Amino acid sequence: MNFKIKFLLSLFLLTGFFVNAQTGVTVVDSIYSNGIYRTYRLYRPTIYTGATSVPLILNLHGYTSNSFQQQIYGNFMPIADTANFLVVHPQGTKDGSNQPYWNAGISTIGANDLLFLSQLIDSLKATYNIDNNCVYSTGMSNGGFMSNYLACNLSNKIAAIAGVTGTIFTNWFSSCNPGRPVPVMHIHGTADPTVPYAGNSTMIAADTLVKMWRVKNNCNSVPSFSNVPNINTTDGCTAEHYIYTGGNSGSSVEFYKIIGGGHTWPGAAFTTGVTNQDFNASVQIWRFFRKYKLNMLTSVNEIANSRNNIIIFPNPTSDFIQIVSDEKLNYELFDVSGKRISINEINANTIDISKLENGIYFLSLSNNSYKEVRKIVKVN
Repeated sequence: MNFKIKFLLSLFLLTGFFVNAQTGVTVVDSIYSNGIYRTYRLYRPTIYTGATSVPLILNLHGYTSNSFQQQIYGNFMPIADTANFLVVHPQGTKDGSNQPYWNAGISTIGANDLLFLSQLIDSLKATYNIDNNCVYSTGMSNGGFMSNYLACNLSNKIAAIAGVTGTIFTNWFSSCNPGRPVPVMHIHGTADPTVPYAGNSTMIAADTLVKMWRVKNNCNSVPSFSNVPNINTTDGCTAEHYIYTGGNSGSSVEFYKIIGGGHTWPGAAFTTGVTNQDFNASVQIWRFFRKYKLNMLTSVNEIANSRNNIIIFPNPTSDFIQIVSDEKLNYELFDVSGKRISINEINANTIDISKLENGIYFLSLSNNSYKEVRKIVKVN
């Protein structure tokens, strides 16, 4: 029996549970991106009023799946009901086999999902009171691949990611350069028949993925280790938990290794293979996400000879940066990818950034005796 059939059969049993367990509203909508309309399902908990800014989680479906199935399968709704965050479940496009998918860097043709998800975040920010520093991405399988792709290529908007059974495609593995530490959680079964734990010619191994992010974040090479308590002895698997701490800007990497686990979401209310029930992946992913904010994380450390007589304010800012200094300085502004951005100087001490997109930028200050880099955060 394939995944879709098992899923639909499970829904007949679970629909009543989900209707009663969630109190929020699912908004089904679309945005126009790259010449086509792209749909999504946004879960808005009743506790959300718009009075204060809240986090946003992207929850991405797997290959052949869809946004509705992922909303139920990777169920963040009960957590959002009490923690007060929004969860968006975007819909991928169809590939050459007419199956829903995410173009997570596997091909230079087809859907531009990086653009779509970036525009989706901006669109939701325009409608809802979303905290710019608290946007995260997670996903199942192909959705996990896409979350890693976002971490490498959209680190100016995505604070942290968590992938379940999805790694990185080998064709762009070596080119990942997020420009800052990206906290990452990864969850993978050692008996995964779809995305092999050991990897293959198309996708990297789970251990390789964890090591890559550990090294990029400059985390400790020796993790803290614990066995997840085996509270369900009939699920056919156990779980190990590895935590790599000490990364730049407080970043970390966490890894749940499911011994004997299949291509599944731990803690899911229904099973399509060996599914670990000793912990709930969605609960642990939220625990991990809520520790990190985008403005905590930067790849550029302030240089040791930073001068106390230089003051930059306001920061974050929505329009102008004021620079107070006893010295004449040269200014250069860069985005998170290292691209130089033209500066509109109002005068020698004021820079207009009102037309820039929201996100993190780096302001280089220099003269003949020193050079320093300061992080600038552009907000609405």
